[in-house]
Amino acid sequence: MPATTLDYLRHGLPVGGTRFRGHGVDDPLSDTGWQQMQTTCAALSGWQQVISSPMRRCRAFAEAIAEERGLPLTVVDDLREVGFGAWEGIDRAELKTSRTSEYEAFYRDPVNNRPAGAEPLSDFGARIAAVFDELVSDYAGQHLLVVAHAGVIRATLGHVTQSPATTWYRAAVDNAAISRFAHDHVGSALIAHNWRPTL
Repeated sequence: MPATTLDYLRHGLPVGGTRFRGHGVDDPLSDTGWQQMQTTCAALSGWQQVISSPMRRCRAFAEAIAEERGLPLTVVDDLREVGFGAWEGIDRAELKTSRTSEYEAFYRDPVNNRPAGAEPLSDFGARIAAVFDELVSDYAGQHLLVVAHAGVIRATLGHVTQSPATTWYRAAVDNAAISRFAHDHVGSALIAHNWRPTL
């Protein structure tokens, strides 16, 4: 059986710019965000199934690309972004300026310096790992497009490479970038990370 290939696509820029959005803020894609995702997907082909987070910034585009290419679509609730608690909806630049020590502590150690009310990173990692394992089992040998979030991609990267959660935020995940994973009888591997077509 051929390897299962999973292209994890981060959503494009949502309305409202670069603020913290977990699963408590459900902004739609901006026009720029739509264009970013269209540009990335125009450079790729071969998908047999589209999988999506339920959040609007992912699902709307997943529905559009599935319809455009005549592919089945499955929405997986556990692909929603990590919950950011008290940081939900706060602009990143504002938080970095007004609560610098809190912001920097989070990025030094996101496991032990969670925003108030945030989803524990261990819980988040467990649900994202479970989704990945279910996908490679349920769609063995297929090529999937998985439309998701930066946190989801970081947690998947951690699961595949067996990296501790304290290191996950050291990986850049740009809007509309692809991270490709493959799974075969030997196990799972990272094939490419944070790829976007050269414009």
